[in-house]
Amino acid sequence: MSPERREQIRAVFRVSSGNFLEMYDFMVFGYYAPLIGQTFFPATGAFTSLMLSLMTFGAGFLMRPLGAVVLGAYADRRGRRAGLLLTLALMSAGMVSIACMPGYASIGILAPLLVLAGRLLQGFSAGMELGGVSVYLAEIATPGHKGFYVSWQSGSQQVAVMFAALTGVVLTSNLSAGQMARWGWRVPLLIGCLIIPLVFVLRHSLRETEQFLARKQHPATSEILRSLAAHWRIVLLGMLLVTMTTVSFYMITAYTPTFGSAVLRLTSTDSLIVTLLVGASNLFWLPVMGALSDRIGRRPLLLACTLLMLISAYPTMHWLAGAPSFLRLLLTGLWLSFLYGSYNGAMVVLLTEIMPPAVRTTGLALAYSLATAIFGGFTPAISTWLIHITGNRAMPGAWLSLAAACGLLATLLIRGDEAATEEAAAWNARAAVPREN
Repeated sequence: MSPERREQIRAVFRVSSGNFLEMYDFMVFGYYAPLIGQTFFPATGAFTSLMLSLMTFGAGFLMRPLGAVVLGAYADRRGRRAGLLLTLALMSAGMVSIACMPGYASIGILAPLLVLAGRLLQGFSAGMELGGVSVYLAEIATPGHKGFYVSWQSGSQQVAVMFAALTGVVLTSNLSAGQMARWGWRVPLLIGCLIIPLVFVLRHSLRETEQFLARKQHPATSEILRSLAAHWRIVLLGMLLVTMTTVSFYMITAYTPTFGSAVLRLTSTDSLIVTLLVGASNLFWLPVMGALSDRIGRRPLLLACTLLMLISAYPTMHWLAGAPSFLRLLLTGLWLSFLYGSYNGAMVVLLTEIMPPAVRTTGLALAYSLATAIFGGFTPAISTWLIHITGNRAMPGAWLSLAAACGLLATLLIRGDEAATEEAAAWNARAAVPREN
């Protein structure tokens, strides 16, 4: 293996490490939402406590669009490396604050308010994290392998899903229910806090991308905002593209432990094992389908996956809800994982291609953050609410179908990879024209 190849592998690992940490923290909060609800949001009923916890989980996503614009503009102006280091610092502060927060019984109403503040700070930092990592990987990719490189952004998230699930399996197998409720759920968060210094060391050694350094001009924040407003169609289509990714991802990862135990009445260990295996499945399909999209194009995969999700999501969930079991939950998760991994392997790299380099981080991060804030982040809460008001445990499948319809519409409206890339290049050329004094 050549030194250049080894350095690129190291760069992929270093840049993805922060993405791993961010997703690990989000997964832990989703996995232990019922216990976090009991600690910080005590209420008269278990449903109310769970909903308050899940709404707090979703509230962090509301800050993502703001973080995408503010931090994304910073990364487009100051550099990819600088932006990634800043988001890591903010993310770490939010994680530590939640892990060490006393419960409602100790400090009263301050507990849920401070937890909410920590979630908002994490959401603000996460607004740029995914876009920043995706853009960095796209800009260091070798010709003809961009889909494969960018897929490791999502791949690092799957490692976080697996690590969080495995930690949960170990804890639930060795601690009693009372111990888990009192302090056990904090252990995974504290493990994340211990990882923070290592991730800082890894990210600090990142080099700036050659594409960013080659640009003679970098737009000011005001110019970035004007460009985004003038080309709202690209951002809107990007948001619709991301909707299926973000809804399906949070459905099969963050929501699975709660759905399996609280709705299907399976054991917590069974639900976490399924989540672990789903994460492994995601990790397999993402780079495979990212590489396939390099060969056959992005649109064929996007069209096939959105159509399959649209017609199969509800019937699959109905089959699962009809006779819940570990095997049925696993098979359902693996099928949805195949659709998610195949779609996302092509979708994220397409987003990097339709966004112009001058505002690439901001545009991609904003599109992704809007989809997550409006649809994906509240998937656990919306699914729980739909089941509650209808009494139908298969209703999460209907939510998945709606998300697939958004992805299908966006895929049909985007004129194709080449046309989209040409439009982005033209936008970039206009942005690069020197201004008159």
